Amino acid sequence: MDKDIKKKSTTPRGKSNAKKIPLDKIFQAITFTACLGVILLLGFIIFKLFMESSLSVDKFGFKFITSMEWDPVNGEFGAGAYIFGTIVSSLIAILIATPVSVGIALYLTEIAPPWLSTPVGFLVELLAAIPSVIYGLWGIFVFVPFIRQYIQKPIGDLFGWIPLFSGPPLGIGMLSAGLILAIMIIPIITAISRDIISSVPTLQREGAMALGATRWEVIKYATLPFAKSGILGGIILGMGRALGETMAVTMVIGNRPEIKASLFAPAHSMAAVIANEFTEATDDIYLSALIEVGLLLFLVTFIMNGLARFFIWSVARGPKGGIRQ
Repeated sequence: MDKDIKKKSTTPRGKSNAKKIPLDKIFQAITFTACLGVILLLGFIIFKLFMESSLSVDKFGFKFITSMEWDPVNGEFGAGAYIFGTIVSSLIAILIATPVSVGIALYLTEIAPPWLSTPVGFLVELLAAIPSVIYGLWGIFVFVPFIRQYIQKPIGDLFGWIPLFSGPPLGIGMLSAGLILAIMIIPIITAISRDIISSVPTLQREGAMALGATRWEVIKYATLPFAKSGILGGIILGMGRALGETMAVTMVIGNRPEIKASLFAPAHSMAAVIANEFTEATDDIYLSALIEVGLLLFLVTFIMNGLARFFIWSVARGPKGGIRQ
């Protein structure tokens, strides 16, 4: 009698486990295949870029990175000016967009009433979906004349003796490219930061208020420390967008492969030179040099993201939040 009861009680459980094990293994195999596919795709991209740029790598070597000469007629190529323009314009964009984006996200989540934060948040996310060519057209017809008349001319008159602000006010140049990139990545960083800050537990804020903290102290000591890792992740995504942006930068940066100290001077970027000259590459060495520029862009993006990830990891090791004594 006892044996029959044990059989009846254990048989359904054994059957259910037998059904679950194959499904778990299938799901594990699918997720592992997806992760492995991403790694293989990344490796294939690097391998293909390296193979297609091998002609340029063999001919120019490390000089390709440091040289500023880009002469398709004589077959001499160097990507130093393009690397400089890409990194500097992206850094300008990040330095401008980060405080603005975090400030907008904090206002929408911590200060603004619901009737205002909801529509403004929707508009911010809508800005992130605008194609880059639209930003470029707006930049060249509206933004560049505004920059030339109301920013470059007054700053040049006051601080033109400083190399950073020297030169004629052309409108196009490194500053315009950095500002356009900042406008483009502000919606991305803001949307991610807003979602991260909104996910901070209510008890975190209530505990700070119970200790007598003001609204600013709640944001500083309770909200931001808890959400800092996610906010930095949003900044990384914005930086990746800035490094790889093509059309908008092409229209406002000036497309001149030079390295100058002035932010008003025209410059160039790696993505822009590929977009502008890829269809004009008539010989093998020219095409190989452009593909090597793409490989360098990939490596620069990988290194910058790796450094940012390391910074996030080092920051995330600290405490999540709390009021200082």
